[in-house]
Amino acid sequence: MLILLSPAKAMNFDPPPVPAPLTRPGLEAETAELAAAARKLSVAQLRSLMDLSEKLAVLNRERFQAFDPHAEGALQAAFAFNGDVYAGLRARELDPDALAWAQDHVRILSGLYGVLKPLDGIQPYRLEMGSGLKTRRGKTLYAFWGDRLARSLAADLAAHADPVVVNAASQEYASAVDRKALGARVIEVKFLEEKDGKSRIISFFAKRARGALARYTIDNRIVRAEDLKGFDRDGYRFRPEDSSADEWVFSRPQPAPVGADKE
Repeated sequence: MLILLSPAKAMNFDPPPVPAPLTRPGLEAETAELAAAARKLSVAQLRSLMDLSEKLAVLNRERFQAFDPHAEGALQAAFAFNGDVYAGLRARELDPDALAWAQDHVRILSGLYGVLKPLDGIQPYRLEMGSGLKTRRGKTLYAFWGDRLARSLAADLAAHADPVVVNAASQEYASAVDRKALGARVIEVKFLEEKDGKSRIISFFAKRARGALARYTIDNRIVRAEDLKGFDRDGYRFRPEDSSADEWVFSRPQPAPVGADKE
């Protein structure tokens, strides 16, 4: 079983908290090609491409100008990403054994790197999967990656007794995986907040829950997708009555806003 996560726009390149191997991403040639294409873009073009502020566009142009996949300064992907998903994953709290286990069971989809293992070294970057970056393969990153992400995941799944992908990535990233080329069962997970008799998805909470699901998988060394139905972090419970074979729903009472109990 593999669990898929999205990357994060925010990054944290502080040194890793524990010694950990630094592995090489598996699609480096493709990454170099994308970086070369992005390097040609002006600040204005980067602003338009990813709807960035002037400051962020300047920063990311500088990043692409300096980008070298073999340069020093790379950091393990699970430590480098710093958004809501990774607040749920809490990778910097994992010990070496847990990180080694995650390396075999967690995959991070990336617009620039394609598919990352948690310990794959990455450079600071920003390139969302939904970006319309033109390359020789087409006008979008979806066209560029084609079935490459699916084939990478399928190769990793071949070593698993339960060849199932649990998709805890966003639609933007998950849709880059060609399901036909993947040739494996995909289980979608949904996280709902209950309030006043109604259930809804709240993006902030859902992102954290996706990371927490991956952390639950790591902590419990789960290798069968079926065992994920026991996920009970942060008050979530599996809802069989609202789930189908390949879409699993988890819900909880919506937490009160932070500080709501203070006068």
